[in-house]
Amino acid sequence: MPHERDLRGWLRSRVLAADDVEDVVQECYCQLAQLPSVSHIVEPRAYLFAMARNLANRQRRRARVVRIEPIAQVESSELASDQPLPDRIAAGRQELDRVRAALGTLSDRARKIFLLRRIEGLSQKEIAARLGVTEAVVENDASRSLRAILRMLTEPAEVVPPAKEGKAHARSR
Repeated sequence: MPHERDLRGWLRSRVLAADDVEDVVQECYCQLAQLPSVSHIVEPRAYLFAMARNLANRQRRRARVVRIEPIAQVESSELASDQPLPDRIAAGRQELDRVRAALGTLSDRARKIFLLRRIEGLSQKEIAARLGVTEAVVENDASRSLRAILRMLTEPAEVVPPAKEGKAHARSR
């Protein structure tokens, strides 16, 4: 978080589109959150910038790939609806429910800070002024919230066990 502003500027100077900059920054956060330990990182800033450079390079390589589709697929895709399939809608709703649940675990102030920062795109200074807290509070709450939410979203979804039948299926001899 302390290097985010510099990282964004550096990525913009590498002629990345604004959406690509956001994608790379978020992917950096995701990868950092998935590390089992950060004790091996001696220079956090250098580590973050190297990670971002590698992600940006990977994005560029993917963008250069030209997909070749057989004519039959192109014709059938023209007939297909633009609407997502029902299973994709259901998966999207489940993911949205997980995000809402993760946000629900945060304190009111932390949730407001997270939403103002990540959804509305306000700076730490603007959030601090709006909420009447210090920038340090905003930075701490934002980083803790992001870590907590990423942790919850990267954990596998809870599987609800099937309901147990009554004693109707008792062992027979």
